[in-house]
Amino acid sequence: MHILEEKIRAAKEQGRYALIPFLTACYPDEDTFWQSLAELDENGADVIEIGVPFSDPVADGPVVENASRQVLSDGVNLKQILEGLKLRNGVFSAGLVLMGYLNPFMQYGFEKLAHDAREAGVHGMIIPDLPYDEAHDIREILKKEGIALIALVGPNTSSERMKLYADVSEGYVYVVSVMGVTGARAKVAPVVASTMERARKCFKLPIAMGFGLSRPEQLEVLPEEARPDAAVFGSALLTHIKEGHPVSEFMDCWTKK
Repeated sequence: MHILEEKIRAAKEQGRYALIPFLTACYPDEDTFWQSLAELDENGADVIEIGVPFSDPVADGPVVENASRQVLSDGVNLKQILEGLKLRNGVFSAGLVLMGYLNPFMQYGFEKLAHDAREAGVHGMIIPDLPYDEAHDIREILKKEGIALIALVGPNTSSERMKLYADVSEGYVYVVSVMGVTGARAKVAPVVASTMERARKCFKLPIAMGFGLSRPEQLEVLPEEARPDAAVFGSALLTHIKEGHPVSEFMDCWTKK
């Protein structure tokens, strides 16, 4: 069993959602980012997704997009992120996942990326603009270094295509709750339940749900069989940190539920 799957299944055995916060690397500044990463790890995060900034983040809403553009203007790049993680390898108990777009990873070189990511303690990668049909070679390169390429599916993903992902995926599957971009929303869209139910039938892996989550109450409107194993939240957390509030305060609403 892949370590990311282990982390999520361990949370489920404890009768709770696994928590997967998302942070844009080095946002709002480098010192705050590393401090926030450590605080998330200390306050209940099971897996942490680290956003690699890119100039054209097509799947991201305004909060994540603005964060990405800000850190790019500060000179942040993939090499810097991996070097920072390598210095801290072994410090974090949470699983670590890099989430980013294909272009920066291609520029870096996938074989070098897989090697350096493993050295930096990274366990998985999410590449939103990498379609299934073009992912085979990249998946195999990452797999050789023990890094899972996380499947990303949504309301528009057919059950047939979900089954294709299910045959090759490791770690967990990320179900996008809406057709649109990231960003905190007031409630979960009605289509989520049917998407989750289809995903349950296709995947044996744990299912994480994201895009729009900010508090656990949003998940309670779903039928029990349509609730995820893990909750992914990013935009609301980034806003919370940007406003100078402690990470522990944000995590409390999830861990004390």
